[in-house]
Amino acid sequence: MAKLLRKVAKKGANKEKPGRKKSKLAEFYSIQGKLGRGNFAVVRKVQRRSDGKFFAAKIISKKRLKAKELALLGKEVKILKMLNHPNINKMIQTFDTKNHLYIVLELLEGENLFENIVRRRVYTEQDAANVVKQIARACEYMHARDIIHRDLKPQNLVYSDNKYEQICVTDFGLSKYMEPETLAKTVCGTPAFVAPEVLRQEMYGTQVDMWSLGTILYVMLCGYPPFVEKNLPRLYKAIKRGTVVFDKPYWDNISAEAKDCVQDLLKLDVRKRLTPTMLQKHPWIATTTAYSTNNLFDAKGYNRRFKRFVILTKMRKGVETILFLNRLRHAADLMDVVDEKLSLDD
Repeated sequence: MAKLLRKVAKKGANKEKPGRKKSKLAEFYSIQGKLGRGNFAVVRKVQRRSDGKFFAAKIISKKRLKAKELALLGKEVKILKMLNHPNINKMIQTFDTKNHLYIVLELLEGENLFENIVRRRVYTEQDAANVVKQIARACEYMHARDIIHRDLKPQNLVYSDNKYEQICVTDFGLSKYMEPETLAKTVCGTPAFVAPEVLRQEMYGTQVDMWSLGTILYVMLCGYPPFVEKNLPRLYKAIKRGTVVFDKPYWDNISAEAKDCVQDLLKLDVRKRLTPTMLQKHPWIATTTAYSTNNLFDAKGYNRRFKRFVILTKMRKGVETILFLNRLRHAADLMDVVDEKLSLDD
């Protein structure tokens, strides 16, 4: 019996099927548990055979991808090769085969920004300012290299480990490299965080990332986004108007400096909107005396509002991840179904 059990255990430990050719990734990495998945990709934890270090591998099936989608993947890889910054998820290497593209990335073991806030019992303006400062540094680095992320949102801001001190910008699937002195026009992004100039189909540049960061900061401080509507067409109209309101009583205990920072990031005029460099010099970011030390969870309803927003975001995932103008009407119908189930206005 003992001999049989050892034989079964040995067989179970060997995940690779006999006679099956190893993938290019498996030649250099031991492939382990699943970390996530998408329509054409799965992300797995992998361990490098040469030194035992752990990473995350994005395994993309190329079989059902169109030529345009393959070209976008190539552009994403090209951009990732240009980036090496403490606050950006680093690409380690790639393997491009006939049927698969393998992208090996630095393993981020912490939660995304909003999941982390929900789990906490204490969160202050100082905590929020520290996060914004790190994202500003990442944006400064990207923008200096003529790269726009174009999809900054809480899900794409992930802590590197369980100490929750260092946060990283992830997912460069919608990012774009801009030739110097040029602008973009493609309509893309995530509805709640997209900049008004994108929705107006105007030529835009790196400042769209700063609008997204301003929206993220607004939610961090009060638990709900600056623009809340029942459906996408109305939401987009509100964003294009760009009227930022600090509702009572939710913003009563937030410092004037924090409000000023939010307003400077959510400027309709991109020429007046804070750049990453300017943001790092803003009094709320640069000085330790400019922000309130109050626990944001002490504000009435903050915890409930924040959890509701996170739940709503998860319900909408897959509906609003990427939206183009020619799909807005159909997407709006889908979003109405979601909003009937859970509304931020409740």
